[in-house]
Amino acid sequence: MTEQSTFYESEFDEHMAVANATRASVREDFTRLLALSVEVVQGGGKILLFGNGGSAGDAQHIATELTVRYVKDRAPIAAIALTTDTSALTAIGNDMGFDALFARQIAALGRPGDLAIGISTSGRSPNVIEGLKAAGAMGLHAAGLSGRDGGDMVGLADPLLIVPSNTTARIQEMHITLGQMLCGGLEKELGLV
Repeated sequence: MTEQSTFYESEFDEHMAVANATRASVREDFTRLLALSVEVVQGGGKILLFGNGGSAGDAQHIATELTVRYVKDRAPIAAIALTTDTSALTAIGNDMGFDALFARQIAALGRPGDLAIGISTSGRSPNVIEGLKAAGAMGLHAAGLSGRDGGDMVGLADPLLIVPSNTTARIQEMHITLGQMLCGGLEKELGLV
C-alpha cells in the first residue's frame, strides 16, 4: 500500500471511529436539542448560531438550511448566523474587542425564549463563551456543539453535544453531521416535509 493509500484509509478509519463514538455518546443531548429547537420555533422564537473559523462556516451552513430548505421547499425556519455581517463583526471587534463579537449581537438580536447555539471544537473560544453567557443572562436558551472535554462550555450550554475526539477535523465533521441532522429533524418534527 502506498503512503497516500495508507493516509486515505487511516483518515476514514478515524472518521468512522469518531462517528461511532459520537453516535453512542450524544444521542440524549441531540434529542434534547431537537426538542428544544422545536419548542423555540413553535413559540415564535429564532435560532442564533455562532462560532469561529470552520465553526463559523458550520453556523452559516445550518442557518441557511433552516431559512431556505433542507429536504424540500417548505416554510422558512427563523435562524441567523452571527458570523456574516462584516460591518458588525469589524465594528464590534475594533470598538469592543473580539471577545464581544457574539455577545453584542445576541444583546441586539436575541429575545427571551430564542435559542443560541455556540459552536467551538475546543469549547474554549472566548467569544463563544461570552456569547453563551450573554444568552443565558438575557433569558435565551443556550446550547452548544463542542469536542474534546467540552471546555468552558460545560455548564454554560445545555444541551451540549460533545464530540468525543481531540482531532479538530473529526470534531468539525461530526458538528456538520449533527447540524444537518438537526435541520432534518426540525423539518420532520414541525411537519414541514
